[in-house]
Amino acid sequence: MHNTHESALSPFKHRTFTIMWLAALISNIGTWMHSVGASWLMTSLSPTPLTVSLVQTATTLPVFLFALPAGALADIFNRRTLLLLTNLFMLAAALIFAILVWVELVTAELLLLFAFLLGTGAAFMAPAWQAIIPGMVPKEDLPQAITLGGISINLSRAIGPALAGVLIGAYGMALPFVANAISFIIIITVLLWWKYQTPAANLALPPERVVSAMRAGVRYAWHSRPLKHTMWHVMGFMFFANAVWGLLPIISKDQLSGDAAFFGLLMGAVGVGAITGAFLLPRFKIRLNANQLVAIGSTGTALMAGYFAIGNDQELAVLAGFIFGVGWIMVLATVNVSAQQSLPDWVRGRGLAVFLMVFFGSMSLGAAFWGWLAEITSIMHALLAAAAGAIVFIAFSYRLKLQQGQYLDFTPSLHWPEPVIHEKVVHDAGPVIIQIKYNVVERDREAFLQAIYRLKAARQRDGGYNWGVYEDVEGQGCFVEHFTEESWVEHMRHHERVTHADKALQEAVLVFHQKRSAPEVRHLIAAYPSGKSDLKGSKTQ
Repeated sequence: MHNTHESALSPFKHRTFTIMWLAALISNIGTWMHSVGASWLMTSLSPTPLTVSLVQTATTLPVFLFALPAGALADIFNRRTLLLLTNLFMLAAALIFAILVWVELVTAELLLLFAFLLGTGAAFMAPAWQAIIPGMVPKEDLPQAITLGGISINLSRAIGPALAGVLIGAYGMALPFVANAISFIIIITVLLWWKYQTPAANLALPPERVVSAMRAGVRYAWHSRPLKHTMWHVMGFMFFANAVWGLLPIISKDQLSGDAAFFGLLMGAVGVGAITGAFLLPRFKIRLNANQLVAIGSTGTALMAGYFAIGNDQELAVLAGFIFGVGWIMVLATVNVSAQQSLPDWVRGRGLAVFLMVFFGSMSLGAAFWGWLAEITSIMHALLAAAAGAIVFIAFSYRLKLQQGQYLDFTPSLHWPEPVIHEKVVHDAGPVIIQIKYNVVERDREAFLQAIYRLKAARQRDGGYNWGVYEDVEGQGCFVEHFTEESWVEHMRHHERVTHADKALQEAVLVFHQKRSAPEVRHLIAAYPSGKSDLKGSKTQ
């Protein structure tokens, strides 16, 4: 047990991670105080299941809408600067909302507006924050660091709601929102202290543009099997599990006859359960693989959703909240590690942004859908339907393997030689067709084709499209692989982005190439009549 405990806490050996983790904890406590205060306030302003659940939708929808541009910015610009600007925006929004609550000018519409604004800040913060974690700890400590990030959220979920309930009962509704504003000051101070090392950039290439960077992120996610499997898991889990989050305030008030303090206690129980689950995860991982962990965690949350549908005992509800928290962290810690392990650093912010879009999009849609269903039927029917749907989804998603990137090396291999060109090629020249000629003996034909088709997704992830393999009918054993890229500069970026994992796939193809020299590579750039363009063509052997 001692070794497991040390393993779970190993990232705390790194000073920067520890200080940033504590700052995030304080900020998360403020966020949960705001979340509980806003949900409870809405039960007074407009106490219908749909309106109360829309607080969750307003908070999470911005991540779906803005995470991708936020991820592109996190990969292109200085991540520390982006985090500072985002937290200053959130400080201003939180402070204005606290003042409005203090002077009793808040309406249901204003509450949803400020929930949306703070959610927008969170959308721009999340990809950058997740992208900086691998730079704070060595690779072997990354899974534990991600789990500790989950512990931070859930420890704050245990502290923030309970503290918000006490403050509302003792000092009034405005205090949790004031505390949230103060928490942003603390994280801004720590970001100013942090000596961020900007990743070295290739000065020979111009910086990526935001729109093309966004396209690159979506393209990588679309062609990355490890990331797609992870997103399928998180999409289904968040959609069904969020029935509990969206309806919990009204369950607490109406079905369980609780006050603000009890609601805080119930939310705190979920947080304590999640913390407990996080510390048990290293032990679980000894016996269970990632898919088994997610299946067990999802089953636990589904069963607790079923209990909340029919239960009316406060003590049992607190216990159900604890079990729900254990299942919650088992799933989220596992899929978050899977997402991080699926991405090389150059696209980490954008890839995580796509993951977060699916995560929060499912969460937002789930909160609105289950709130709507509860309003036209009943809370009991909505929660029972969510529990049943979650169980069915477990059976569907179990075959989609998680954490496939665990043993893949995504560091740049830089093994592609520089193209030999007869004259300078402008960066915007293109599109570019890359042709690679292989010579294969007849007996290896089928094995070669199987190997090269495994290379297809790697070419597409890094920018290639219109990929194909053709066989020369005039020369036996001659095969030409080709793909197209948007421009010359995009192709040169492809040179930088090829990983050691890609190199292994390419070497599996090259064993079938019969000539002593490397395969012939040609680069063909779109040519236009004089006056139309100054694009150049090139060839390399």
